[in-house]
Amino acid sequence: MSEVNIDRAPALYIGHGAPPLLDDPGWSGELVALAAGLPRPRAILVVSAHWEAAPLSLSATGPATPLVYDFGGFPDKFYQMTYPTPDAAELARLVASVLPDTESVHQHSSRGLDHGAWVPLTIMYPDADIPVLQLSLPTLEPSRLLELGRRLRPLRDHGVLILGSGFLTHGLQHLREWRIEATPPGWSVDFDLWAAEALKAGDIDSLINFRSAPGMPYAHPTAEHLAPLFVALGASEDPTASIDSAIDGYWMGLSKRSYITS
Repeated sequence: MSEVNIDRAPALYIGHGAPPLLDDPGWSGELVALAAGLPRPRAILVVSAHWEAAPLSLSATGPATPLVYDFGGFPDKFYQMTYPTPDAAELARLVASVLPDTESVHQHSSRGLDHGAWVPLTIMYPDADIPVLQLSLPTLEPSRLLELGRRLRPLRDHGVLILGSGFLTHGLQHLREWRIEATPPGWSVDFDLWAAEALKAGDIDSLINFRSAPGMPYAHPTAEHLAPLFVALGASEDPTASIDSAIDGYWMGLSKRSYITS
């Protein structure tokens, strides 16, 4: 992976959904189309809402990376799924090389891919033939995550897809309906439209100050599902550039709006 790939990989922010996303032909089809429109990555680095750890940590390099079944109450089939990706040791070395010497990176020997990684990747790259690693969220502070993304940006020139996996609204405890087709509550719509407008305008300052946005705090009682957005923006060529949604709409009333950054 030392050679620079002429097909620069993008940075994405996507909603990852719960395991039943795998049975939703509508959203699955949108993710398939999104992946089909991108250059094929040589490797994938995922920053998921479901792994907060400091210092920075990397998941197991594989091969046949294990999965983390970090959910409950779903059919047995979801606990039996596998996604046996190739060895990612070279990707781990490349990630370490772009981080400053003052930033320690802990390499886990057994930590697998959580559902924020393997659920969307099973749809987007079903053959599991691309090396994948997860990088932990060391903080939820937007400015620090933007800087982390900036550090990771050179990976894109090596064909590494940087995937921020979260959910643009995530107030699960405030949902009144638990159906995929549920009517989105007002706070979800308000935050979704506010974020879309801010991203369209390249208004990074407003995004950093999202806690005062419409729909808060219901849209994000905790910030981990929005945090990967800032890593993806930091990994873009210009975090203040205007970007349009690659996917929009709602799933169980939550915003599944997703982005390909510049």
